Amino acid sequence: MNTHHQEFIQYQQTRQGFWKKVHASISRSWGSYYQGRLTDIYQHLIPVGSRVLELGCANGRLLASLDPSYAVGVDFSSLVLNFAKTKTTQVHFIEMDAHEIHLDDQTFDFIILSDLVNDLWDVQTVLEQLRPYCNPETRIIFNFFSHLWSLPLRFARWLGLATPNLPQNWLTRHDMKNLLEISGYEALREWREIIAPLPIPLLSNFCNRYLARIWPFELLDITNFVMARPIGLAIKKNPTVSVIVAARNESGHIEELMERIPEMGGGTEIIFVEGNSTDDTYDKIALEISKNPNRNCKLLKQDGKGKGNAVRNGFDLASGDILMILDADITVPPEDLTRFFNVIANGSAEFVNGVRLVYPMQEDAMRFLNLIGNKFFSWAFSWLLGQPIRDTLCGTKVLWNNDYKRIAHNRTYFGDFDPFGDFDLLFGAARLNLKIMEVPIRYRARRYGETNISRWSHGWLLLKMVVFAARRIKFT
Repeated sequence: MNTHHQEFIQYQQTRQGFWKKVHASISRSWGSYYQGRLTDIYQHLIPVGSRVLELGCANGRLLASLDPSYAVGVDFSSLVLNFAKTKTTQVHFIEMDAHEIHLDDQTFDFIILSDLVNDLWDVQTVLEQLRPYCNPETRIIFNFFSHLWSLPLRFARWLGLATPNLPQNWLTRHDMKNLLEISGYEALREWREIIAPLPIPLLSNFCNRYLARIWPFELLDITNFVMARPIGLAIKKNPTVSVIVAARNESGHIEELMERIPEMGGGTEIIFVEGNSTDDTYDKIALEISKNPNRNCKLLKQDGKGKGNAVRNGFDLASGDILMILDADITVPPEDLTRFFNVIANGSAEFVNGVRLVYPMQEDAMRFLNLIGNKFFSWAFSWLLGQPIRDTLCGTKVLWNNDYKRIAHNRTYFGDFDPFGDFDLLFGAARLNLKIMEVPIRYRARRYGETNISRWSHGWLLLKMVVFAARRIKFT
């Protein structure tokens, strides 16, 4: 046995003995409020009915509170696991050290390491051992104490107001991101939580729900959160594609769309959704479909109003693995769809958004006030979603069909009041913690017809949607 392994064995024994004493003692800790706040956060992050694995599960209360369809809790303390088994039957408890994970051949939707990484001997080893239990959609969530709180926590433990602990690693968020990268993961989001860890009536809830999420107050938060996904896992080979084209008063663009939309992946279907046109758009689409029997095309009339409704009608009919939205006005070149396809098909992203604000635009492509509005909403949504979004209103968006179905299933969380469809998808992608990336495109001026966007009325609606999203995403 080499020296390094001997040190690890000694560390294991020390930790096991220490935590056995902690769990056997009657704690006067005020940590129940802090743990309750953590539970609220995890319940917001993890949908009901998920498959969840937690390392360092202790009494299993966090796992059970998530109402999972299947849950596994791993801890090295037989004492705490025996107690946990008397409290819940929802969780399969396994006595095992986090450094030596051996589970059945199974994968999980979420893996939790709550207040654990600072107590581990070798974080990289633990992360590498988790890879077999991940699929491409798995999300790993970490929370760990901020170094800023090391002295206050030490003092609280000395007073008996916080749970005792061994000397800690005190990782920073940068350290955690680096460990993830060298272990085959990618950090999706990082943020801070809980500015008031003690139960002060009215004040604690206000501080933790609002101040804890606003700079500079967030710098005082007690715990860091990082959400990550595995990278390099197998993805679907040669996926098929469905391109949804919502067309209202776009008769002059249909022939060109048919010519320019590329064939991608294992096959491309084009779904034209026509609604409420005052010109001959529907007849023109039907004519072009008949003239191009080599293209896999479908045509339907939308059953409601607005682009969002048209896109949803098209998605419901789509059979492709990947769903794409292309505006019928050809302000985004159809040939650029191959760029979007490559980014999502190779696993770099799970949701791809077009961005019009990188390259110079054609003259009259976007009015000045519209440009200012786009920049404001891009800033607002980047802050809300925790991922950079430079252009929220670009009509070209691409995602996996399976992810869209999950977004549609969770739509009631945000409501059904988005006439454009862009925010519905962005909100849903953020709710599912999808990896969002943007593809720059050169934005062209419309050559036929007029825009269907009303600058002032739609701008006011978008502002109300931002406020609503802040309550549902940021200040929870």
